[in-house]
Amino acid sequence: MTQIAKTLPDVLVGPLLRRLSPSRLVLWLVATRPLTMQLVLYPEQVGVQTHPLDKSHQCVAIGQHAYIHFIDLSLPTALPTDERIAYDLQVQGTQGEWQRLPDWAPWLCHEGEAYPGFVLASRHHRLMHGSCRKPHHNSADGLVRADTWLAERQSTPKEWPAWLLMTGDQVYVDDVAGPMLRAVHALIERLGLVDEQLEGATVDDSQALYAAPESYYHREALLPDVTSNAALRERFFGGVKKPVFTSANAQNHLVTLAEMLAMYCLVWSPTPWQLIAVGPPALGDKETDAYQQEQMVIDDFVAGLPQCARLMAHVPSLMIFDDHDVTDDWNLTADWERCAYGHPFSKRIIGNALVAYLLCQGWGNAPDKLNPLLLQASTLFEEDSSLNASAQDNFIERLLRFQGWEYQVPGTPALIVLDTRTRRWRSERNPNRPSGLMDWEALMEMQQALLGTKSAVIVSPAPMFGVKLIEIIQKLFTLAGKPLVVDAENWMAHRGAANVLLHIWRHSKTPGNYVILSGDVHYSFAYDIVVRRQKQAPHLWQITSSGIKNTFPQQLLNTFDRLNRWLYAPLSPLNWFTKRRKLSIHPRDPDRASAGERLWNASGIGLVSLDEQGHPTDIRQLDVDGGDVVFPPSELPRS
Repeated sequence: MTQIAKTLPDVLVGPLLRRLSPSRLVLWLVATRPLTMQLVLYPEQVGVQTHPLDKSHQCVAIGQHAYIHFIDLSLPTALPTDERIAYDLQVQGTQGEWQRLPDWAPWLCHEGEAYPGFVLASRHHRLMHGSCRKPHHNSADGLVRADTWLAERQSTPKEWPAWLLMTGDQVYVDDVAGPMLRAVHALIERLGLVDEQLEGATVDDSQALYAAPESYYHREALLPDVTSNAALRERFFGGVKKPVFTSANAQNHLVTLAEMLAMYCLVWSPTPWQLIAVGPPALGDKETDAYQQEQMVIDDFVAGLPQCARLMAHVPSLMIFDDHDVTDDWNLTADWERCAYGHPFSKRIIGNALVAYLLCQGWGNAPDKLNPLLLQASTLFEEDSSLNASAQDNFIERLLRFQGWEYQVPGTPALIVLDTRTRRWRSERNPNRPSGLMDWEALMEMQQALLGTKSAVIVSPAPMFGVKLIEIIQKLFTLAGKPLVVDAENWMAHRGAANVLLHIWRHSKTPGNYVILSGDVHYSFAYDIVVRRQKQAPHLWQITSSGIKNTFPQQLLNTFDRLNRWLYAPLSPLNWFTKRRKLSIHPRDPDRASAGERLWNASGIGLVSLDEQGHPTDIRQLDVDGGDVVFPPSELPRS
C-alpha cells in the first residue's frame, strides 16, 4: 500500500524539457506553490553556470495548491552541442534555503549520475517518436522502454535523440478508466483545483458532476444529445449509441478543465499518486468487475511513471494534438462540427480540452507564438475557487478560432509539425463526408515551408500514406453515409486535400528528402515512396509508430495486412484506382515478422536515424518487450 504524503511537496510534475536550443531553454513543471527557482548548468568545458529564474518564468495558478510554471530562459552565451550537460533545478524553500533537484526528485537521476542532463544536438540526427498512450491499455508503457534505452547510453551522449516527438493522443480525455477518474477526482480535491459552472448540462456545476450517480461508467447519459442528427446519434460498430461525442468508450469522458489538468499531472509524474488515497466508488456488479480489472493495469502504469518522468527530464519533447487529446473524431465532418459546437455543453468540453492542451502541451512547442494566449488563459484563474463562466467561454471562443497550433523547428533537417485537426477542408458536396485533414491555405503554408529545403521531417499525426485496404474500407463506409463508424480520417478521404497534397510532392521545387512521422493508427510500419516519371522526384519516407501504450485488435490487423498484400500486390490493377497511383510505394518488412507482415502491432516507441542529407539510415521500433524491430530497406519494388 502506497504511503500517502501528509504534506504537499513543492513540485508535483516535472521538470519537462520542452523546446531547447543552445541559446534558449524552455521547461515546464507543476508545483504546489509559486516557486523561486534557479537553474544550475554544468557544461563540461565551459564551467558551472547559475541562472536565477525570477524574470524567466511565468506562473499560472490552476487551484489552491497547484501552479503551472512556464520557464523560458534566454542564455547570454550559447551552450555547447553534442555533449551531456548536467543540470540542477534548485527550489528555494520557505525558510530561504535552496533545495537541490536530486533531493526533491531523486528518481529523475540515472544511476551513477549526480544530476539529470540533456544534449543539444547539432543536427536532427536521431528522433524518438510515438503516439497513443492510453494508461489502461493492457500493455507496458513505451516511455518506460525509451527510458531504459536511454539509461544504457548515458556515457554516449552523441547517440541520444535530438527530440522526443509525441505525435498525438498524449492523453485520452475521452477514454478514461474508472480508477483513473477516481484518482482525478481525488487529486482535484487534494489540490483544490478550480470549479466551474456548466451550461446546458443536466448538472449545474463541476461539484454536482463529480457527485452525480452517473459520474462513473455512465457519463454518456450526462453528455449532450442533439436528436436532429441521426448520423451522430447512432454508431453501429459495436452497437454503441453516441450523441455528439462519438467515442465508443465515453463512459468516463472528462468534462471539466480541472479534470483534464489533473489527468495531465497523473500521466506524467509519480508524485501526485503519492498524495491521494483512491478507493472504488459505489458501483454495480458489472462496473465493479471492470473497475477491478482496470485497477491492475493502472497499478502497473503508475509503477512506470518514475521512468517516464526521467525520460522527459532528459530528452526535449515536442508535441501535437490528435483527436483523443480532445475527443474521438474531433472535427471529422462539417456536420460533426455543427452539432458539437452548436451545444453549449459539448462546446465547453471541447474548449476545456484545448485550454488544457495550451497549458500542458502547446505552449512548450512555440512559446513566442502562444504567449498571448497564455496571458489571457492566466486571467481565467484570478478568482479564488471558481472560473468565471463568461470569461471561460470567451477564451474558448478565441481558441476555437485560433490558427497557429502548427510550428517549425529550424535545423538539419528542418522539423515541420502539422495541425491536422483545427484547419480542416470541409466537404462542400456533403457535410457528412470526412473533411480534409488540412485546408487549402494550410497546405500552401506547408508547401512554402518545403520550397527550397533539401530535407525535412514532417510530423503528420495521421499517416499521409496509409494501408490501401483500410483506406478503401473507410471510403466504402463514407459512401454509405457512415464515416464515423470507421473513423474515416486519412489524407486520401477528401478529394481536394488529397489532390493538393499529391501535387505538392510532384512540384519541381520540392525535390528533396522528406521523412513523414506519424501515429494514430495503433500499429507501426515504414514505406519508401518515389514519385513516378519525375525528373527531379522527391524521396519520401512514411514512418509510423503507434502506439506508445495501445495496439490494434491482433486478428483483425492480421486479416487486413494479409488481404492488403493480396489485393494490392505490385501488378494488381486495383492500384490504378487509388489516388496515389502516380507514386511508387515500397513497404519495408519488419525483421521480426513471422509470416511476411508489413504492419507491426505492439506497444513501443519509434526511433529513426538520419544522415546529413536527411535519408533514414535506420528505422526501428523499440518494443515494450525489450526487443528492437528493424525495418530494413525493401529489395524489390512494390506498389
